[in-house]
Amino acid sequence: MKAVAIYRYLPVSDPDCLVDIETEKPVPAGRDILVEVKAISVNPADTRVRSRKADGEDSPSILGWDAAGIVVQTGEECTLFKPGDEVYYAGDLTRPGCNSEFHLVDERIVGRKPRSLDFAQAAALPLTSLTAWEGLHARLGVSHSAEANRGKSILIIGAAGGVGSIAVQLAKLAGLTVIGTSSRAESTEWAKNLGADYMINHRKPFAPQLKEIGFAAVDYIFCLNDTGGHWANMAEAIAPQGKICIIVPVQKPVDIDPLMTKSVTITWELMFTRSMFRTDDMIEQHDLLNELAHLIDAGKVKTTLGERLEPIHAANLRLAHEKIESGATIGKIVLENFVK
Repeated sequence: MKAVAIYRYLPVSDPDCLVDIETEKPVPAGRDILVEVKAISVNPADTRVRSRKADGEDSPSILGWDAAGIVVQTGEECTLFKPGDEVYYAGDLTRPGCNSEFHLVDERIVGRKPRSLDFAQAAALPLTSLTAWEGLHARLGVSHSAEANRGKSILIIGAAGGVGSIAVQLAKLAGLTVIGTSSRAESTEWAKNLGADYMINHRKPFAPQLKEIGFAAVDYIFCLNDTGGHWANMAEAIAPQGKICIIVPVQKPVDIDPLMTKSVTITWELMFTRSMFRTDDMIEQHDLLNELAHLIDAGKVKTTLGERLEPIHAANLRLAHEKIESGATIGKIVLENFVK
């Protein structure tokens, strides 16, 4: 089968940083399903994993943690899917990724593809949606009840990115007042079209901008980029007894003491935790993706597909990685269709 792989880290400008290969088609066992991959999307996780590979290896590594496709075979213990089912999922960071024609994945972290979306539109969603949903509801403890959230506010740092684009919609669906951040006019427009009530510039101090739109502080902060760079602004903007969820490593020492007097909760979100540690509640991601599909088919949540590339091969994946590394993408970049 065709796949795109890495052997060692090279700058994205080097044509050998991602290469086309032929490899054996895998066979499912246990609770694994074998998926014929129709579309994939690219995340910052892909570029981070690629950049860690400083030393060369004899065998190729296949990246990719967002896919949509068709189940073609199931392991002997599978109960959730059968051949022919259309699915979408983010996968498992500890296993080969989905940048291949066929891919093995545990059925417990796979959802049924929304009926109203094509494969590319669906592939844009899993990783970011799982991150946004778990960050908002499991980590920050945001209620699903709009009534319970009446009068509460959330600041989403990086509202026009992949996770931010979903987080804005889910936070608005939960009844929160949504304040997003961006630094460009087109990003601001994108986030507002998804439901953000207000937008501020994350390249400027937060507190004066929040005050200008009528907020002395916010109840929740969802930080989706540059954690260390935004730390002081977050410490100032969060309300007493507020909660901050972070998805990006801090990368440098920060002073957490200013948060003590406010009794602020700091929590992390990594949607790969369940699959990495084989937690007892892995199937929560199956249920969550199915619930998301219902919301999409009901018109309550939109896909965040920003750009399509075709076909799936190394050259287009290099282009997608380059765009992600620029830090200026809006929504998700999706690749579809391997060349037969």
